[in-house]
Amino acid sequence: MIVLSTLNAKYIHASLGLRYLLANMAPHGGEGMREISVLREFTLSRSARDIVSELLATLGPAGAQPQIVGFGVYIWNVRQTTDVVHLLKKARPGIVVVLGGPEVSHELEQQEIVQLADHVVTGWGDLSFPKLCRELMDGVRPLPKVIAGEQPALDQIASPYAEYTDADLAHRVLYVEASRGCPFKCEFCLSALDKSAWAFDLDAFLLAMERLYDRGARNFKFVDRTFNLKIEASVRILQFFLDRLTSAQFGSELFIHFEVIPDHLPDRLRAMIVLFPPGVLQFEIGIQSFNVAVQQRVSRRQDNAKTLKHLSWLLTHSNAHLHTDLIFGLPGENLASFAEGFDRLYALKPHEIQLGILKRLRGTPIARHTVEHRMMYDPEPPYTVRETAVVDTATMQRFTRFSRYWDLVANSGRFKQGLTLLLDAPGGIHKAAEAKSVDQDSPFHAFANFADWLWTRYEKTRHTTSGITPETLVDALFIYLSVERGLEENVVRNALLADYLSSGARASPECLRGHLSGRTNSGVAKPQLARRQRQHGNA
Repeated sequence: MIVLSTLNAKYIHASLGLRYLLANMAPHGGEGMREISVLREFTLSRSARDIVSELLATLGPAGAQPQIVGFGVYIWNVRQTTDVVHLLKKARPGIVVVLGGPEVSHELEQQEIVQLADHVVTGWGDLSFPKLCRELMDGVRPLPKVIAGEQPALDQIASPYAEYTDADLAHRVLYVEASRGCPFKCEFCLSALDKSAWAFDLDAFLLAMERLYDRGARNFKFVDRTFNLKIEASVRILQFFLDRLTSAQFGSELFIHFEVIPDHLPDRLRAMIVLFPPGVLQFEIGIQSFNVAVQQRVSRRQDNAKTLKHLSWLLTHSNAHLHTDLIFGLPGENLASFAEGFDRLYALKPHEIQLGILKRLRGTPIARHTVEHRMMYDPEPPYTVRETAVVDTATMQRFTRFSRYWDLVANSGRFKQGLTLLLDAPGGIHKAAEAKSVDQDSPFHAFANFADWLWTRYEKTRHTTSGITPETLVDALFIYLSVERGLEENVVRNALLADYLSSGARASPECLRGHLSGRTNSGVAKPQLARRQRQHGNA
């Protein structure tokens, strides 16, 4: 019996990779292989001991016990998966453990999990894993420990989408892909190792999407690195979903997430995008840096002028939700340069600005800058940069706090009016005698000052790193804006009151006591927002 397993970040994530392996067991493993293969997914919140117990209790046809267990290993689950493999081999030494996934496809020599495993399939495993399992089941020996995954033509890979269960369709994000690979060479990304992008047969792909939709699927997350690379395909995919929106008799809960390149938005694609109503389309737009020298240094091709123009058009003329990304810590980019780029992006008011910190993913070309730019990374996953030649450790820690608070205040969507006061407040609403100096022309520095204050007041003084509640944040913003920034109390309170009521929260922040009577749930966030926000965990 063969068990395919991984540890997902959250239950709502359903592993596309495992479903590819499961779908390809029969075509490339041989007769009967699909019948003796099962999928077992877990979450990071489960203990290693519980996971091992459940794996060993998994029974196949006629009570067959697991003989082979394959694990998908990623940057977010390698620590926990290592613990699982250690306990599994201790409990049943004869079980064969096979690893696959990006984390174990490069730099294998020093990885504890690789030493514990029997075999590792690097790169593409769609064909190579089933073939290995067939050989193991047939008793073929000896077999190499490390097997370079075969990259076949895409029409040789069986579609995984029938492996999504009805429970998956009802409760989880469905990951789908119309293409693999990426033609761009951004050195911080594993896709830089791809030679090109390869498209699946579009007719077959859309037929699979139709079957998923007819079964009730409404939440699709495309994992294509460059969805808008081939406009003909992009338009056909959008038309497919638009047809189902317009034919729905009672509205639709449809939600579609795409990753798009920001400087390629031809008229044909724009004409299609504007037809979608609010709450359906989400675009993840990786900008990463506006610093031209940094872009060139990491081999990133991006036209900044077109990027800003296209973002502005999307925000003005479409209903798409824009999730934009910036990365701090790229070689040669200091805090001032990053702040300038942040301010350029914030001026457009995208719905979300996700602030990441550079990670040195195994195998990525970013490693070539380590010596010249004095890049120091955490040796443990997720291998986050600690300092560079132009960013010291204290600044990196400060930015980490900034990023965390930005998620809580800005990306949460709970403080729209409060955030406007914090970053864009006009001088006229200051108390005449108490106006405080602040980096008024820089939203980045304005928020950085607030983050520093919040850390000092609510973290260091309490000796805790636990989460800050929305109610605590409401009170913190009130104190900071009215006392530290000198804004009129009634202006601040009214803004925070409106934010709090629209969030649907039911507690009572101290600064709003006496102002919450008669509130209703009329402002509770729409389902689209809840679905949208849950896309951003690790898959």
